[in-house]
Amino acid sequence: MLDNDRFEKAITTFDAYNLNDPHQEMVNGKLVSKEVLYAQRMSQRLHDFYPAAPEYLRLAAHCQHIGRWEIPRESYSMDKKGYLQWRNVLKTHHAKLAEQILVSCRYDQSTIDKVKFLLVKKELYSNPDTQVLEDVICLVFIEYYLEDFAEKHEPQKVVDILQKTLKKMSGRAIEEAGKIPVSERIKLLLHEALKARTSAA
Repeated sequence: MLDNDRFEKAITTFDAYNLNDPHQEMVNGKLVSKEVLYAQRMSQRLHDFYPAAPEYLRLAAHCQHIGRWEIPRESYSMDKKGYLQWRNVLKTHHAKLAEQILVSCRYDQSTIDKVKFLLVKKELYSNPDTQVLEDVICLVFIEYYLEDFAEKHEPQKVVDILQKTLKKMSGRAIEEAGKIPVSERIKLLLHEALKARTSAA
């Protein structure tokens, strides 16, 4: 049963924390903290993709990147090993911050544990909730961040990243990705990634 007051307090507190993000994006002529915007996009995409999502999944989607700027990518070596170390440290950081906020909002330990479980991406492919969260993450990336990423990297690297992204997605999410309006350039890159994925299957 969703406790609306407690839930809204948690969401508001997540957003208040993310307002400290020094990185901002311009949206409709207004500067918005990057991680506040990301959280809003995650929540909206989860609502569209899985309207019946339980409360703990809705909470996890909204705090997926909480405090992300506090551990810069540059803190670790700029290679694959450093990237993986950074991602693992971030997961723990997000889970710790989420726990502190959820405790302050008087959430029960069972709900908190479920949110933390999702934030550290446990049992991807085998746990339905983890898969839904990963699907939403990938869909948000394709809709809002792929175009910018593609502008900064060679086409083959973008295709490689897209192949890895598609590998993490469920069939339904891949189908949903096809409905996202993207540029012709991105359509071609997605097509190449899908073709390579199909050939490898």
